[in-house]
Amino acid sequence: MVKLYISGNHAVSLSETMKLEEFKWLFNNLRNPGDIKRLARRGYDRELLLVIYNQKIVRTSTRMFYEVKNRSKSLLRRWKRGKSFIDIAREERFPPVLVANLILKENNVPRKKYWKYLCNPQEIKDRRLREELGRVAKYDIVYSPKAMEDNYARGKLGEKKINNWLQDREIPFETENDIKGKYPKTPDFLLGKPIKFNGSKRYWIESKASFGSAEEIRKNVRSQLKPYKELFGDGIVIYWFGYIDDLSHKIPQGVLLADKRFFRDFDRNA
Repeated sequence: MVKLYISGNHAVSLSETMKLEEFKWLFNNLRNPGDIKRLARRGYDRELLLVIYNQKIVRTSTRMFYEVKNRSKSLLRRWKRGKSFIDIAREERFPPVLVANLILKENNVPRKKYWKYLCNPQEIKDRRLREELGRVAKYDIVYSPKAMEDNYARGKLGEKKINNWLQDREIPFETENDIKGKYPKTPDFLLGKPIKFNGSKRYWIESKASFGSAEEIRKNVRSQLKPYKELFGDGIVIYWFGYIDDLSHKIPQGVLLADKRFFRDFDRNA
C-alpha cells in the first residue's frame, strides 16, 4: 500500500516498489481524470496516480500526434460547426490542449499566441473562444499551464530534498546548473566527495519525479544514465514515486535504481 507524509505544504507519496501486474492494472484503469479520484478512494495516493496518468497520456499523445495532426482540417470544420474543443478531444481520445492547438493553428492562430490565450483566456475578446479555452485549461490535467507548473514544482521538490539531504551531511556537490556546459550530459547532483552505498562509491545522483515504469527507465538509461556512468562513474537515480521491482531492468552496471527508501537505508547503514 502507498503511504503518505507531509513536507511543508506538499503531500508527497511514499510509494515503494510495485509489482508489474499491479502497475499494468493501474495503467489500464487510468483512462480519464475521474479515474484518479476513483482509485484514490481505494487507498492509492492521488499524486502517484496523477504521475502514472501523466506518463500514460504523454506516451499515448506522442504516438498519436501526427495521426491526429493530419486530421487538422477536419477538426477545424467540426469546431466551426459548433462542436467544442473538449467534445472533439473526447472523440479523438486526445488531450484537449493539444486538440485546441491543432485546430487554432489550422485557423491561422500562431502557437505563441495560442499559449498566450490559454494562459490568459479572460483577455480573449471572442466570447466562444474565451469560454472554451477557459474550460480546456481547467479540464486538461496533463498539458494545461497549471498542470505543467505543478509537474515542474514536483520535480523541483525532489531536487530540493536531495539538496537538503546532502547539505545536512556536509557532502560537497555541484548542481546541474553549476556544471551545465562543462560536460555533454549533466546529472542533477555531481558529488565532490563520493558516498559509499552497497559497497560501491557513488559519484552522482539523478532525481526523477516520476514512476519508474519499464518504458520510463529504458528512456532514462538511453538519454541520461548510460552517459552519466561513462562520464562520472557509478551513481544513483531516485524515482520518487517508486518503480517496478519484478522486471529485468537493463541498468548500466554501477548505477543504483532507488526510491525514497534509499535515504532511510543510507542513514541506517552509515
